[in-house]
Amino acid sequence: MVSSQARREQVALACERGLSKRRACELLEVARSGLTYHSVRNERDAPTLEAMKRLAAQYPRPAAGNGPARNFLQILNQPAARLAVLAMAVGQMVMVLVMVITSLHMKSHQHELRDISVVISAHTFGMFAFSILSGRLADRYGRGPIILFGSATLMLACLAATFSPDVLPLSVALLLLGLGWNFCFVGGTTLLADQLSALERARTQGFNDLLVGLASALGSLGSGIIFAAVGYEAMAYVSAALALIPFTAALVWLQGRGGTLRALSDA
Repeated sequence: MVSSQARREQVALACERGLSKRRACELLEVARSGLTYHSVRNERDAPTLEAMKRLAAQYPRPAAGNGPARNFLQILNQPAARLAVLAMAVGQMVMVLVMVITSLHMKSHQHELRDISVVISAHTFGMFAFSILSGRLADRYGRGPIILFGSATLMLACLAATFSPDVLPLSVALLLLGLGWNFCFVGGTTLLADQLSALERARTQGFNDLLVGLASALGSLGSGIIFAAVGYEAMAYVSAALALIPFTAALVWLQGRGGTLRALSDA
């Protein structure tokens, strides 16, 4: 299908060769009224295209075919990639540390299975119910602020879990725990994908999933050991301290890019 602009250029060329406009339109089967048509699509789409250019400049992505794929260690030389992996692995570990042992903690306080199910359901809701929201926020405000918020929420959840063994406080704490994990994981996943070319994406994200799985296994094992040794409250404090790691890393990374407040205001 030939565009209107191409048709106008064809008619203009025919006129330069000595044909009248009417004859050129007859030969090219172009309506003369169509020569005056002006598309408004470019003007209509200009704000969207400009927003896409700003987003592409904010999160540059290496183009495929610009050289061989880097290995995982080379990719981790990028501060953004290190932050992404750290947020996902540590966020997973913190979440598992508190989650897997909470049911035993409640059982030791004589809670029924129904109460334990309510708390775990609240946690699962926090993990997945806000995924659409967290993805949109990551696109609007940036990956770093989302990781920062997720880490802060994880710390708050760990501290809140120590307040009371009752169902309602634990439900709120475990919901926040799931929400913090969600923001760390979504922010980290998108931030890591921003640093990868098409050739690197599958292998790097697969190795990252391996690290997240190992962190989850370590958190599950450590949770029981810490709980048996020093109790639930001390285990929650240890988890809060671990959540401080991605929080600090995100804060340093954002300050290196111009400051947290500026990153939020530029979004």
